[in-house]
Amino acid sequence: MFTRDARQPRIDTLIGKSARVRGDVEYTGGLHLDGQIIGDVRADDASDSSLSVSESGSVEGTVQASNVILYGQVKGDIRALERVVLGASARVEGDVYYGVIEMTVGAQIMGKLVRVAPQVGPGQPQGAGRP
Repeated sequence: MFTRDARQPRIDTLIGKSARVRGDVEYTGGLHLDGQIIGDVRADDASDSSLSVSESGSVEGTVQASNVILYGQVKGDIRALERVVLGASARVEGDVYYGVIEMTVGAQIMGKLVRVAPQVGPGQPQGAGRP
């Protein structure tokens, strides 16, 4: 009945534990964050993008990617049109906009949870793809 996507997120860019980035970060593909970003994090709209943030990682700004896997901290809104996975150590101070969300016991959200409808392709009826 329930299935879990066992696929590991793709990592094209790595920001290490001792790195601190001040300013917005834009990327394509997968970004793994062990360090700190003070600024917005945006993935290219045309890609099947992913952002994974480890327990030591943090973002102070808005996060926008297709898929977000969070074990660290985000102070800002998260916009993930596909999937958000929040581990037990995840902390979010902001609203979470998601297509599908998975939360482990212990994850904290100080904000609203807002489900966004999946994007419908051209010529496809609004209810297409739903059982």
